[in-house]
Amino acid sequence: MHWNIPNQLTLLRILLIPVIVGIFYVPATVLSQHGINVLATSAFALAAITDWFDGYLARALNQTSDFGAFLDPVADKLMVAAALVVLVEFNRVGATVALIIIGREITISALREWMAGMGERSSVAVAMIGKVKTVAQMVAILFLLYYDPILGINIKFIGQVLIIIAAFLTLLSMVYYLRAAWPRINGD
Repeated sequence: MHWNIPNQLTLLRILLIPVIVGIFYVPATVLSQHGINVLATSAFALAAITDWFDGYLARALNQTSDFGAFLDPVADKLMVAAALVVLVEFNRVGATVALIIIGREITISALREWMAGMGERSSVAVAMIGKVKTVAQMVAILFLLYYDPILGINIKFIGQVLIIIAAFLTLLSMVYYLRAAWPRINGD
């Protein structure tokens, strides 16, 4: 196991997950709802930044590893799933949207592992639509964690629109990856 800087950043992202979730359970006598929103959003933003930064450093410092390649997407999916579950619990995201996003993440992760087992992981490598989906999803989650208006701008509404767009892109990207793998799924 390699505990290089990129992998340490990925581990930090995993360790931030219970922090993000736990912030929402801080009593109102300790922290206002606005304070909770700001703190949770800040922790999620830090985690999201480490996601970009660990990949950048892994390439720039030539510190890529099989362990990092495994751990990074796991950390991403855990972070998104935990945030979505909290957002569902606090009525900021519908359960159907959360299930679409989480279900796609599990399905595509399983598909990639299956294809990797056949030596064809590259046929379901991350595509541009997956990257766009990730950006929409992360921005939507940030807005829904923050939830409060900023300078009269309805952040809640924008977050809700973005999460629906992210769910649509989630389905679209799942279709894209399933089509790429279809020859193997179909036994061709």
